[in-house]
Amino acid sequence: MTEERVQKLMAVLQKRQPGLTVVLENVFDPHNISAVLRTCDAVGVAEVYVLTTRMAPHKFLGAKSSSSANKWVQVHSFTDADACFAAVRARYGRIFTTQLSADAVPLYEMNLVDPVALVFGNEHSGVSEDVLPYADGNFVIPQVGIIQSLNISVACAVTLYEAFRQKSAAGHYTQQQLSQKQYQTLRKAWGLYE
Repeated sequence: MTEERVQKLMAVLQKRQPGLTVVLENVFDPHNISAVLRTCDAVGVAEVYVLTTRMAPHKFLGAKSSSSANKWVQVHSFTDADACFAAVRARYGRIFTTQLSADAVPLYEMNLVDPVALVFGNEHSGVSEDVLPYADGNFVIPQVGIIQSLNISVACAVTLYEAFRQKSAAGHYTQQQLSQKQYQTLRKAWGLYE
């Protein structure tokens, strides 16, 4: 590995945000998952949770994945909602779903600086009723058009860039957010040996 490549990876590692993650529930199209992973990498999300309870797990998310984003963003695959959300709750504390509901808060009123997991549902029906009991609340992306939905990867990108804006303003990208253990684990996974 060249010194330039090592320096690039070290700079990226310094900006990883352990207090922000995405949960994808039964997203059918693997291209949408890939697009979400690329956005996660772009804003410093270190890990993503993929829950598949209504279909077979995506093969491309396995250890031999050829997706370049999968190399930089750790993917945790689950087929059981209880296990998935127990793991998410233990690491992030707060869980919010994207759902059009009367109690939904506009995205731009949410606190995305503190640790949070953001749940996005599938392309056709969004977050399922089965997942709502795990959440602390719902949010929506404000829209003024006729169609009141966005593609899953677009909705995720809009949301993550609002988190990026808030975390940037709070100084989260100017100093390392990873614990030393997280830092060393990622460093080793990325082939950055001392």
